Amino acid sequence: MSYPPPQGGGYPGYGGHSPQPGYQQPPPGQYPPQGYSPQQGYGAPPPQGPPQGYGQPQAYPPQGQYGQPPQQHGYHPQPPQQGYPQQQQPYGAPSHSPYPPQQQPYGAPPPPGQFPPQGQYPPQQHGQYPPQQGQYPPQQHQQQPPYGGPSAPYGAPPTQPYGAPPTMPTPPSPGYDPNQIAHIDMSAAADALRKAMKGFGTDESTLIRVLAHMTPQEIPALKQTYNQRHHRSLESDVESECSGYFEFALLAILRGPLQQDVWCLNNALKGAGTKEALLDDVLIGRSNADIRAIKAAYQQKYRRSLEADVKADLSAKTERMYLMILAASRQEESAPVLPQAVDADVTELHRATEAKTGTEQLTVCSILTNRSDGQIRAIAQAYEHKYRRALESVIRSEFAGHMEDALVRMVRSGADKAMRDAIALEDCMKGPGTKDERLTQRVTAVHWDRQHAAQVKGAYKHRFKKDLISRIKGETSGDYERILVAMLE
Repeated sequence: MSYPPPQGGGYPGYGGHSPQPGYQQPPPGQYPPQGYSPQQGYGAPPPQGPPQGYGQPQAYPPQGQYGQPPQQHGYHPQPPQQGYPQQQQPYGAPSHSPYPPQQQPYGAPPPPGQFPPQGQYPPQQHGQYPPQQGQYPPQQHQQQPPYGGPSAPYGAPPTQPYGAPPTMPTPPSPGYDPNQIAHIDMSAAADALRKAMKGFGTDESTLIRVLAHMTPQEIPALKQTYNQRHHRSLESDVESECSGYFEFALLAILRGPLQQDVWCLNNALKGAGTKEALLDDVLIGRSNADIRAIKAAYQQKYRRSLEADVKADLSAKTERMYLMILAASRQEESAPVLPQAVDADVTELHRATEAKTGTEQLTVCSILTNRSDGQIRAIAQAYEHKYRRALESVIRSEFAGHMEDALVRMVRSGADKAMRDAIALEDCMKGPGTKDERLTQRVTAVHWDRQHAAQVKGAYKHRFKKDLISRIKGETSGDYERILVAMLE
């Protein structure tokens, strides 16, 4: 969705265009079929580019690619990352795409004749199309079966059937690749932090100013530099000098996104009971590359597999659902969204839920845990068009408890991750009392991607008609308030 600005300007009006591929209406001529409620967009189609390989189809517009980053605060700008998609143009900038605007007015039906006949491939972004009949693109290592094709046995690695269109793996998020380290001088930041904690008293303002806008790549370099220059652990110094949720927030930053995920998973699984909401926050909606990185880091830190701990802590169908997620066998975001496969999934979801007495829970889990965000988005639109009921509503009526929450999060991850996170933040603050630990974890997770954080603030204001930062200020206080606000500014 496209959201109004949380403060002043900077966001397009509802129904406007911003460079947010992945939250947008499919271009004219693409799926979903005519008559579907249009997916409200975050922007114009991505800039056109050259073909990326012989006969290779391009991705359904992925979520998670945002406009140019806001001006970075703190000591260092984010270093360029190798191998990542080119950033899109800033919010509000005019589109340079040769396509006409995709976004229809909010609530308006799509124009007649916009969608292709059933059975045709939708044109993919960057002007690419699936291979012509009789043409075979070059094979790639361990590619997944095409969407709608036969699935591999549960737990087996994805395979590439002969002649299937190759898909490009989604790269790991910033901070989830060991090679993503900022090779820059962090001496000034390290010295400023040491000075802030040395001697009597602590300069909390400096800690906030230095750490609130550190990038995932800068955190390892900062901790290494601090240790080399001062022969001390930065995290240990923060633990000794700070306290409460302010300390909790600073340590969440200093762990970096990957190690914070690992810490959260261990926290969710250790002791009596399981914190399923924390498992959902970390694991649902993640790319295969991120899931593999999380499992490897968990194994390295705790000397046991994440799957083994999940099996030991959970049981029955809930256990099987999380193991499906940990299999890291989702369709990649570069996989095409095929109308025939979407319709088959919609029919199967209806058969397993509303069309019968009792629910085939694992059938629903299998579909949603193995589809890409773009495919889930199309499935949700198609289901509502065909059966006149939102897929999220169906899940809420057919499931209960932890499985219901997890499946709803999967649908929201595909439909609109910014709105998903905006709702999750409000859930931490509504009602009596504030869930401070969960709020801190969710703000920290959002803040690593500056563009996504801006989208979340816009989504929050659109849904709740209030400013997210003002809401957080009303629920927190002191240095704890200031670090959360600084992460979102």
